[in-house]
Amino acid sequence: MISVLKSGLMTTIQDTGRYGYQKDGVIVSGAMDPLAHRIANLLLGNSADAATMEITLMGPVLEFQEDAFIAICGGNLTPMIDGDSVSMWKPLYIKKGSELRFGQPKKGFRTYLSIAGGFQVRKVMGSSSTYLRANMGGFDGRTLEKGDQLRFGHLDSQPQHLKEQLKTVDKALSFKEASWFVGPEFTNYTKNDQPIRVMPGREFDLFTEQSKEDFFNGPFQIDSKSDRMGYRLNGTALKLENKKDIVSEAVTFGTIQVPPDGNPILLLADHQTTGGYPKIGQVASIDLPRIAQMRPGESVSFSPITHEEAQRLLLEKEKNLKQLQRGIETKLR
Repeated sequence: MISVLKSGLMTTIQDTGRYGYQKDGVIVSGAMDPLAHRIANLLLGNSADAATMEITLMGPVLEFQEDAFIAICGGNLTPMIDGDSVSMWKPLYIKKGSELRFGQPKKGFRTYLSIAGGFQVRKVMGSSSTYLRANMGGFDGRTLEKGDQLRFGHLDSQPQHLKEQLKTVDKALSFKEASWFVGPEFTNYTKNDQPIRVMPGREFDLFTEQSKEDFFNGPFQIDSKSDRMGYRLNGTALKLENKKDIVSEAVTFGTIQVPPDGNPILLLADHQTTGGYPKIGQVASIDLPRIAQMRPGESVSFSPITHEEAQRLLLEKEKNLKQLQRGIETKLR
């Protein structure tokens, strides 16, 4: 069991999402950074859809009431166990009574804490993901608060080899790290120093030529009013060639809509199921984790990518992740 001693800015339980109900108006939700969530689970031998803790910018303070195996992936929010810095992107063994807290954020916006066996929360419509607006899923449908206690799976679910490798802990420390870690080819995306790649949206050609140029040339600033539903982007107002009624239709994670004020809205994990604003672009799936690590106040720029190139990059990433999974499974056995 884990006790929450301090809540942090916004800490929720998430998994890969609540699929199959959008036709009924129920959103998918799920981890904002699907890559960090996925790797955090891989590192412990969990299934990819096991529940993790999504921690935003200012992390919680957690006390472990029993021994546990954990991994921390995503943005670097300076994790510490009993005051000692710990590494990210690798398995950790943490002793009963130890305290995990987070310090000054160094890079990125969200980090993911996985635990062997996954966090044990009641599933709603097949998912553990928290949807705050509907008070659905996760831990009582809300952010974690001081005094909450979370259960997790038994250590028996953890491969024996990792147990033997990590459980011999120096008496002066409260934890032990694995000697291996995930390489920079998977972790460097949190730098966010390159444009986000975008495919033209369904209504892209309805915008003026100047607006098309402005969309791909001018940076936009992420507004402070942004949330898990969408990033509001401030910059040069984008305009349609002619006003036109748009029939509401399906939208997804990464859809970029433009409301009448001309300031785009980039839809995120908690996006609505349909939208009636013209869609100027769609973020390539390969760059969704990068979007999740961007903070309000930061600038974001876009570059065009073809659907075919976006598919190629996604397939290449999946191939590399499968190789990573096989490598981790070898280490865990």
